[in-house]
This record gives sequence, structure tokens and C-alpha cells, in this order.
Amino acid sequence: MNLTLPTVESLLNSLAQQMRTELPAEPLMIGIHTGGAWIAEALHRQLQFKSKLGMIDISFYRDDFSTAGLHPKVNTSFLPEDVDNRDIILVDDILQTGRTIRAALNEIFSFGRPKSIVLVVLIDRGLRELPIQADYCGAVIDLAPDEHIKLSGPENMSIQILRRD
Repeated sequence: MNLTLPTVESLLNSLAQQMRTELPAEPLMIGIHTGGAWIAEALHRQLQFKSKLGMIDISFYRDDFSTAGLHPKVNTSFLPEDVDNRDIILVDDILQTGRTIRAALNEIFSFGRPKSIVLVVLIDRGLRELPIQADYCGAVIDLAPDEHIKLSGPENMSIQILRRD
């Protein structure tokens, strides 16, 4: 497949432009380790949020934990403020099956009960297994089932399409 991919910078600019018009007052932005955290950091700067950026690691909430095992590097979740009754902006890099987002929601709810959660993703690549969709999406890219998208970073972020062997 010879697909021309957009740049991460252009996708971030598009997301920021979409989000500016409808943001709740003083939301708490949370990025999902690892790629989602990179995207969240960039958007947090671009949108000039006053609140600190939160980061979550979903390793212990994954539904494939028993078969895949623990990821070699588990990060600590950090939420700088209480999530109870807060508007949350949850950020991830690639939305595919929806299982990462389900795990992230479980992690957030372990800290409290938010008022609302908005999902922002850099790329939606389809193949959903759970009824989850992004509220803001940089691009929708259709790929073959044996292909996946990889975000490299955090410096000079780029995306590439890889084939599974």
C-alpha cells in the first residue's frame, strides 16, 4: 500500500483548531502512556491550558494482562488534580479496538467520578471491538488488518505504517 501519511504536526494543528471552539472551562487533560502522553503534551502546550497535565498508565487495567503479561516498563499514573466532577480530556495516539480506552476509563474512575470525559485521538484506524469513538480525531486512516500505525517520538514525532509478519 502506498499511502501518503499526514505529518504529526499537521494533525496536532487540526486537533487544536477543532478543540478550541468547544472546550469546557478549565478541563483536566490526561494522556495515556506512551504515545498518548506525547500527543497530550503537545496539545496541552498548543492550547495553553493552565492546569497541569495528567498522565496515566493502563498496564494493570488491560484485558489481555493474563496472556500478554506485564509490560517491562510500567509507569506511575499522575493526576495533578482531583477528577471528581471535572471535565476530562483523555488523549491517545491511535484508536483501534477501543480496549486501551476502556482500560484508561477504568484507571480514571479508580481516582474518582469525572463530570465528563472527551476522547481525543491523533489517528482512528478502525477495527473496533468495543463501542468507543473519538470526539476529536486528527485523521481516519483505513488499513489492512495486517498493517498497523506506529507513532515514534517524543522528539520529532512521526507516524509510519508497518506490516505484521
